[in-house]
Amino acid sequence: MSLYRGVCPRAMGCSVLGQGDRDDRAVNVARRRRWLMQWRPKNALRLLGRSLGSFSTAAALDEHAAFRVARAEQRGLQLAIICRTIAFALAGAYYVASLLLSDFSPTIKGVGLIAALTLVGVVHFAMIGTRWDTVWLKYVMSAFDILAICALVVVLPLGVDGDVPQSYIYISVTAHVLMPFIALAALSLSPSLVLFAGAVAAAGWWGAFMLVTWGIENPLSWANLPANPTAAEYEALVFSPDFIGRGTRLIEILSLIIVSAVLSLTVVRARRIFVAQVHAQDQREEEREARARIFQQLGRFVPASVADRLIDDPSALEPNLRDGAVLVMDIRDFTAYAESRGPADVIADLNRFFAVCADEVSERDGVIISFTGDGLLATFNTPIRTGAPEKAALLTAQALVECGKDFGFFLRIGIAAGSIAAGSVGSTQRQAFTVYGDTVNRAARLEALAKELDVQILVDQTVADVMPDAMVSRGDQTIRGFTGNVPVWEVVFAGEVQPAAGQSEKRPR
Repeated sequence: MSLYRGVCPRAMGCSVLGQGDRDDRAVNVARRRRWLMQWRPKNALRLLGRSLGSFSTAAALDEHAAFRVARAEQRGLQLAIICRTIAFALAGAYYVASLLLSDFSPTIKGVGLIAALTLVGVVHFAMIGTRWDTVWLKYVMSAFDILAICALVVVLPLGVDGDVPQSYIYISVTAHVLMPFIALAALSLSPSLVLFAGAVAAAGWWGAFMLVTWGIENPLSWANLPANPTAAEYEALVFSPDFIGRGTRLIEILSLIIVSAVLSLTVVRARRIFVAQVHAQDQREEEREARARIFQQLGRFVPASVADRLIDDPSALEPNLRDGAVLVMDIRDFTAYAESRGPADVIADLNRFFAVCADEVSERDGVIISFTGDGLLATFNTPIRTGAPEKAALLTAQALVECGKDFGFFLRIGIAAGSIAAGSVGSTQRQAFTVYGDTVNRAARLEALAKELDVQILVDQTVADVMPDAMVSRGDQTIRGFTGNVPVWEVVFAGEVQPAAGQSEKRPR
């Protein structure tokens, strides 16, 4: 029998894992396994290959993106030149001031070399963008700056009358003076220039080390330090004129190489982000241009949602023949309405009304093709595809009638369904999207016939078959432009005006 039976495990300090805790542990274990998998030799080599392959980003750029990257590189290089010129000028001022404050006399050679390096930056800046600005110029100037610093460490004495060994000056300066020049190369957004600057800095610093230690007969290094040295033995070695610290110099050179490699990868990532932003900006510009073309062809009463769908399917505005529904709307007695108001008020009322109509049409995936004075022509299933265009047109007609009541308008609407020819027509300077064919003509004739029959919505047989319970037959009518009599139907939704006496209540089959 367990001694702890009946005792709460939590009270004993034991942890009780619920299902959520076990799931969290499983997720963490999976993450650790994926992390360890990444550092297997094969995966590490693959990751290194992708990193090195990222240096060829420019080869995959289109012409516009390549131009933007080149311009960014040029501006970054100009910024780097300005910074290095200011740095040399400040370094010269610091060199002179520090020596004067330390009772040393600055050498004319040292002041002249720093002044020359400052002027070189001015000349290089003036060459940017000219015919002298070749591909290799930035590499030459970067190498010149770095090697010039290395040369100053080799040949520039501490003072005019000083007898301090040049190796002391070299050791006291350290390789960190070259890292700003590698960082300045990163401003150019050129990873190859950063790697080049790092390689030149490593080679130049090692070359300077070899030159300043050339005359030392018995060079000392850290290997000459005895085991468990005393402070006196350590000071004797470090402050010896023959001490060169070869291991320290190798660490400095390795640091230069690592810094340049990391900076070059950083520049590659920055270039990728910049190129992605360029592509995103180009895409936004193309969408704006496409939206402008759509608004030009279909008018400004095209909702953003409709414009977006047309942008996604540019072929929708190309010439095509498609089955769909056409709705033609007109305002009854609009002439009398306009005569009793000023032109500005009439236009303002129409604009407000048409804005509401456009929302109702687009809500059912329809598109207003044109405004005809006090009316409009809308299509369903062209240019935007939609299911059940006849039903969408009927529901839109009902909504338009209700909107007309809100504005004090009595509407007449004709709807026809069938084949619709559509496409953009016009000149090279200006085009408009239009629809034509028997279906369009029949819808227009039905709207005109609605005036004669004094009804609001009149449709053909194809549309009537979609919602038979809302239809009242108006018999076979003669429609101008069509041979023979055509059966037409009045749309009467629930709660609306019932058919007059003598009118047929036969529903279409």
